[in-house]
Amino acid sequence: MTTRLLLISDTHIPARRRTLPDEVRRLADEADLIVHAGDWVVDSVLDDIAQHGEVVGVYGNNDGADLRARLPLVAHRRIEGVRMSVVHETGDAPSRERRMDAAYPETDLLVFGHSHIPWDTRTPRGMRLLNPGSPTDRRRQPHHTCMRVTIDDTRIEATLVTL
Repeated sequence: MTTRLLLISDTHIPARRRTLPDEVRRLADEADLIVHAGDWVVDSVLDDIAQHGEVVGVYGNNDGADLRARLPLVAHRRIEGVRMSVVHETGDAPSRERRMDAAYPETDLLVFGHSHIPWDTRTPRGMRLLNPGSPTDRRRQPHHTCMRVTIDDTRIEATLVTL
């Protein structure tokens, strides 16, 4: 069995854009699971994306009490043979892989956000770290982005999508 995920983060609606891009909604419709790594800003974004499929999400540093009441700081989910965790912040990039190995020893795939910078690496013990960037606030990046991920048993394939 194969499971298709859409990874998004840092939507910052309505400060950066009024609504989710139509392309994100289309990708959400094609996914088996939608993963949002925080900084939704308003809970209407959660309601919107949930109309397109099942959502696993966490709150970020820009999310208020309404989202914090509905979402955890860290989410965990087993998808096929992969133990996935989702968190908004992981700290500075230089020592990220080593620190995440220590912080999430039971995780195979860690999805995170906060930086708006797409990221795809492996830690020393082999955990996959993925940051989809942002579909609405590219900051200093050349494009708005999200990620499509396919999980087949324990195999993880990730593709960065530019919007």
